[in-house]
Amino acid sequence: MPATHDVVNQVPPLTGHDVAADPALLEALHREGAGWAEEELHELGTLAGERATQDRARLVEEHPPVLHTHDRYGHRVDEVEYHPHWHDLMTVATAHGVHAAPWRQERPGAHVARAAKMVVWGQTDPGHLCPISMTYAAVPALRAQPELAAVYEPLLTSSSYDFGLRVPTAKSGLIAGMSMTEKQGGSDVRANTTRAEPTGEGWYALTGHKWFTSAPMSDVFLTLAQAPGGLSCFLVPRVLPDGERNALRLQRLKNKLGNRSNASSEIEYEGALGQLVGQEGRGVATIIRMVNMTRLDCTLASASGMRRGVVEAVHHATHRSAFGDRLLDQPLMRNVLADLAVESEAATVVAMRLAGAVDRAACGDPSEEPFRRIALAVSKYWVCKRAAAHAAEALECLGGNGYVEDSGMPRLYREAPLAGIWEGSGNVAALDALRAMTRQPETVEAYLAEVDLAAGADRHLDAAVARLRKDLARPEDALYRARRTVETMALVLQGSLLQRHGDPAVADAFCASRLGADWGVAFGTLPTGVDVAAVLDRARPHAPTRR
Repeated sequence: MPATHDVVNQVPPLTGHDVAADPALLEALHREGAGWAEEELHELGTLAGERATQDRARLVEEHPPVLHTHDRYGHRVDEVEYHPHWHDLMTVATAHGVHAAPWRQERPGAHVARAAKMVVWGQTDPGHLCPISMTYAAVPALRAQPELAAVYEPLLTSSSYDFGLRVPTAKSGLIAGMSMTEKQGGSDVRANTTRAEPTGEGWYALTGHKWFTSAPMSDVFLTLAQAPGGLSCFLVPRVLPDGERNALRLQRLKNKLGNRSNASSEIEYEGALGQLVGQEGRGVATIIRMVNMTRLDCTLASASGMRRGVVEAVHHATHRSAFGDRLLDQPLMRNVLADLAVESEAATVVAMRLAGAVDRAACGDPSEEPFRRIALAVSKYWVCKRAAAHAAEALECLGGNGYVEDSGMPRLYREAPLAGIWEGSGNVAALDALRAMTRQPETVEAYLAEVDLAAGADRHLDAAVARLRKDLARPEDALYRARRTVETMALVLQGSLLQRHGDPAVADAFCASRLGADWGVAFGTLPTGVDVAAVLDRARPHAPTRR
């Protein structure tokens, strides 16, 4: 019988590499003041690249959480059952402080180190990073109520992952969630209809329906409700101090496009008890601290996904042949791969600059706050918007193999749109940037001061900055033009950072294509003259190095 199944020209799995061996990420780690974290980052990157870890990440997505509203006897339990490997991934993330280490380890560079870990560990299973991100973001919001922060912050920042529904203060570590979205409005949180009635001693009874609550098995939630004094923020525990389960009813889990390992639910507050965080009527101002931090994580998650995509594509092209040559040696494929690599590095450099701004603002540098305010909205809009197109092109580099679930690329593709929607879709992020420019003119000054640091480095960048200044001076039709304006701001910021800090080949390719108008609509349309070899060399996976 003839042999018909000899396996040739198939690509080996991308495992056994150091995910943290990312030149753009490591350069930013040192530049933004967290070089001291490189050894641990490589440790995490090596773990992320192991076959066992990748298998765990695949399994938690293939076996999504299951909701159990009642036990076998008919008692209401409102529990979500996760695949066991979900807890393995959560354990690693918390042990390495990806959830909240900067609030416990308040040293220069702490937020930068944590951001780099998000980019690295995010290349396993992005779903479990949702509760990790919300725990990170909850701490600054909780500090609006110092007596609550004194109780919960040490547990939220603990390196222990202690799963299960028990009294929060009896656990060794806590995970936080956020519950704001309602049926009648998502981003319009002021349309909130959940009611909060005082019951005494700082507690309120909450009644209402929340349309989208991720990670419903978290220990505590920050939520919005209408108190007598107006829209307010509350801390709602899943288990009350007396050991009784709070009246937080899980109605159903969402059947989502991606992010499948993470349970997202509709919940009903049936007189659920919560404690006021901040002042009555100041709920938006309180919880916006949490929202801003999750927006940073959206940008980091998109950069993480782009890096994963381009490394997978380069790995495939290195081992796959067509028309008598390796894909990696085909001129047009090299253009595509280099274009994806340029986009990935631009996303990484701006995400890490934002992490640096958060870090320095937290350390008391007032000059970084206005830049952080506007650059975060601008970058969240653009980087997250680019993630979906980037994932689609990276998948296509694998051809039909990329369209098959076994490759892992469909999981990357399904995940890519999430960050662009989460905590403010494209229009919301673009309009938020305009709002910052209108209400806080100092943010525009801070932004322009940042990009001017690269003045004279590249003619395309200089011309783009000049055009942008004219555009910013035109108030007419600003709302209609918001996306175009914010897109230009994001590209100019990325170009300036790459010219100042990036690899010369990447910086020149970015500015010539994105800012010099010598670029097509699709990836793979870089102009001639780009040092493609130098760009691609930075996108190759590397085996772990003994340290």
